[in-house]
Amino acid sequence: MSDLNVHSIATTKEKVWFITGANRGIGAEIAKAALASGDSVVVTGRNLQQLREKFGDSDKALALALDVTDIAQALEAVEATLNHFGRIDVLVNNAGYGQLGVFEEIPQADVERQFATNVFGLMNVTRAVLPLMRAQRSGRIFNLSSIGGALGFDAASVYCATKFAVEGFTESLALEVKGFGIEVTIVEPGFFRTDFLDSSSVQYGTEKLADYQDYSTALEQAYNKVSHQQAGDPAKLGQVLVQLAKADVLPLRYAAGSDAIDYLTTAYQRRLQELNDYKALSLSTDIEA
Repeated sequence: MSDLNVHSIATTKEKVWFITGANRGIGAEIAKAALASGDSVVVTGRNLQQLREKFGDSDKALALALDVTDIAQALEAVEATLNHFGRIDVLVNNAGYGQLGVFEEIPQADVERQFATNVFGLMNVTRAVLPLMRAQRSGRIFNLSSIGGALGFDAASVYCATKFAVEGFTESLALEVKGFGIEVTIVEPGFFRTDFLDSSSVQYGTEKLADYQDYSTALEQAYNKVSHQQAGDPAKLGQVLVQLAKADVLPLRYAAGSDAIDYLTTAYQRRLQELNDYKALSLSTDIEA
């Protein structure tokens, strides 16, 4: 990694963003919002031509090809960012997709592919960026989770498993790096009107089992019906993240959308109730003095 004069970073108001999965959806809208605010943005994704067509060529936007599952590409993209902008102030780990379907109907290779992108890909990019942020003694990281990272959903066991992993990783990482002036936030969107449930993005289990036929078919149809009808506005989410990035203090978790508030409130209340219901039994496992 290139040497960096870190002393000028803290006094700079303009931020440099590094965003994964910026070709479309929430990632693209975050990039647009950051650019509109006057910041500089590195937009990354697997389709470099699409990125260039969407964001053009300017002194504020740099498009880089990046498959987050490839750690070498992640390191190269960070190096290219340093050569171009000299720093990274905000990392947005947005790249990911939804592997839906009943667990037993999803081939193991597809399970591993989902984790390779949603979990290990996020870790790859974070690993590539953290040495720079530590040197700067500053930085902000937004890891895109989901309400599916806090509670389970029908026919989403594998996807939710990856997002639960993202949440555990992020919450622990935040403790590890806070001493370097690096703040980390888990972003938990509800259902946003993107291509997430579109056939161009989402995947379903391919090893169909008769026992699940009615259940899995009904849920797939339900998800298809919701596609492109979601209440969440990705452009507004992009604007909120720009606002948060410029705030003095970041929350550990940020829930996005009215449905996220409803789902998470119900889930937290149910967990607290269950914790209290079994409190005596939980306490009974301690070694008696």
